[in-house]
Amino acid sequence: MDVTCGTDIIEIERIKELIDSSKQNLQDRIFTKHEIEYCESKKRMKYQHYAVRFSAKEAIFKAISNRLKDKFELSWNDVEILNDENGRPSVNFIGNKPVNLKNIEISLSHCKSYAVATVVAVWNDK
Repeated sequence: MDVTCGTDIIEIERIKELIDSSKQNLQDRIFTKHEIEYCESKKRMKYQHYAVRFSAKEAIFKAISNRLKDKFELSWNDVEILNDENGRPSVNFIGNKPVNLKNIEISLSHCKSYAVATVVAVWNDK
């Protein structure tokens, strides 16, 4: 068993500016339909939720990138951050899950200015 981790922090204002100034729909390129619906439902707090999901995807890429095979491609929309009925976040891989990935745990947090995510990936033996 092998364990890898990734963490990322981002300024919420940066994501707000990217979304608000995007001529193309940035949300569609980075976030899944379910993520957009969830974030938009948060009204005034939507940018915190977009930012923490962006940070989560960055943290996931950091945690798994050294274990991905050459031909395995993973886009922003291949990774989805969902919440269960208690609000606990989880990672859903759309399409292919990375080979030998046994489990992935995620922790998200945000305040007025920053969003942060930490990911721990557990791998089966090589």
